[in-house]
Amino acid sequence: MRPRASNGPRNRRPTAPAAAATPALSAADAAVVDQLRNLSIGKYDRIVGNKKDRTIVDAFYSGRDYAPLWSADGKPNARAQAAIAYLGEVDADGLDPADYAVPNFAASSDPESLAEADIRLTASVITYAHHASVGRVHWSRVSGDISYEQKAPDPADVLAAMVRATDTAEVLASYEPQAPGYVALKAKLAEQRAGKGPAGKAPIANGPSLKVGMTDARVPQLRERLGVAGDGDTFDKTLADAVKKFQQAHEVKATGQLTQQTVDVLNGRQTDRPTDIILANMERWRWMPHDLGKTFVMVNLPDFTLRVVQNEHQVWTTKIVDGKPATPTPIMTAEMRSITINPTWNIPDTIAAKEYVPLMRQDPTILERMGLNVTRNADNTIHISQPPGPQNALGQLRFNFPNKFFVYQHDSNEKFLFSNPVRDASHGCMRVENPVKYAEVLLAIARPREGYTEQRIRGMFGNSEIDIRLPATIPVHVTYQTAFVDTDGKLQFRNDIYDRDRALLAILKSDERKVADTAIERKDNAVRREALAMPDQAFGSGNLFTRLFGGFAAQPPPTPRRPVVQR
Repeated sequence: MRPRASNGPRNRRPTAPAAAATPALSAADAAVVDQLRNLSIGKYDRIVGNKKDRTIVDAFYSGRDYAPLWSADGKPNARAQAAIAYLGEVDADGLDPADYAVPNFAASSDPESLAEADIRLTASVITYAHHASVGRVHWSRVSGDISYEQKAPDPADVLAAMVRATDTAEVLASYEPQAPGYVALKAKLAEQRAGKGPAGKAPIANGPSLKVGMTDARVPQLRERLGVAGDGDTFDKTLADAVKKFQQAHEVKATGQLTQQTVDVLNGRQTDRPTDIILANMERWRWMPHDLGKTFVMVNLPDFTLRVVQNEHQVWTTKIVDGKPATPTPIMTAEMRSITINPTWNIPDTIAAKEYVPLMRQDPTILERMGLNVTRNADNTIHISQPPGPQNALGQLRFNFPNKFFVYQHDSNEKFLFSNPVRDASHGCMRVENPVKYAEVLLAIARPREGYTEQRIRGMFGNSEIDIRLPATIPVHVTYQTAFVDTDGKLQFRNDIYDRDRALLAILKSDERKVADTAIERKDNAVRREALAMPDQAFGSGNLFTRLFGGFAAQPPPTPRRPVVQR
């Protein structure tokens, strides 16, 4: 079993590889040195993947006078044996050992083949470190609504780490995520592949299909497996609903009946589909910062939840509403810098020009009657904003973490949406069910001595915008976990609401996989970004024009813009 690694040498970028003292060479090694030096004259091209890596590999070997890294006296050294063994087991982390081909040192009997074996193993270790650190599929290939700033470790850094390592396997393992969520998912992957049900659970016996009202000795065991309360042997509606939810999550025909196929899935005799979903989620974990921070906010879009974690313990959680499939909430990591009480909603200028200005031409007073302020930009274009207050489209709280997509978290004036099990209903921003409590939790962490309680925060509601800065930023990880392990240790699946699993798995199973670890350029769409930041149902229900032409009497009169108070 592989050791669980502590933090390793990820993402440090020295300007040049560290030179290592050249060991005393045997006659056999001296011959390999000559061949390594010969390979450096243009012959790395067929072994090392790209020009940048070839330059670094050559600098590394020349810095050690071309002494071999992985062999001694014509045989693989302990470092090579450990690396080869490790790379042969990377399927445990959802990677494919075939992507990191290892040489057969036993068949490399002459100096030339030993030199090539050395370079090949070096190239495979570099590729593995890249994939383990930031993914074998670059996120840009999946969607333009994903953005991470993580960098792959410099190959020079990887090779220097190999030279220094006292435990090669531990260093290699350190490039994979070590977050508890990733480690738990990795364990479930092993269970799935072993064809086992939940650890320590006896398999559910085969038997007739069960419908509501039927009795069967398997019912108590089924209740325990699905976490459903109840007594007796009757397959009731509550249990049927739980079975149906399980079937939907595992892509079994969702009848709510205990069928043989459902029993097989419960017992772990599953198709490849659940395994594929786990693999896709492990890949997305690699895209994220491997150091999540001691305190952070974790949003899981397919689960429609937000969690606040402090010192590795969840301190609060709430429901959210996130983007519709047509306007998905982006996947990213950003830093929360402030909380705004009584925010102003500034309508994006491109949307104002397209949607609102034509209405003003028809009726110059329409926006005033809606409670909107109209000003002129420096270029004489129209700027429209909604002043702070209880009718503001953002509600009375906004949580600010600047990002390229212009999305944020905010209050909602449509609380009924939080009672829905599926809450993909926004233009892209995240609405928080209890924003006042969320603000209290964050401010208790960021400004603990200042007494920000729910009562005090509500007392600040009004018509003046107040911006409360966080002395230290809090990472916000907006994730897409369609497979995760819950707090009870159970593997959970959620629907692929934005087709991110489908797109990622299609790449992994196609020829694109060969080049998928390199980024692609996506054309920036500023108009679409601004659309993502549009609050939904800003002026009641219905489409945009229904909102514009109806219900004006309920809108407050225009409120003069007041200066922002910063704290």
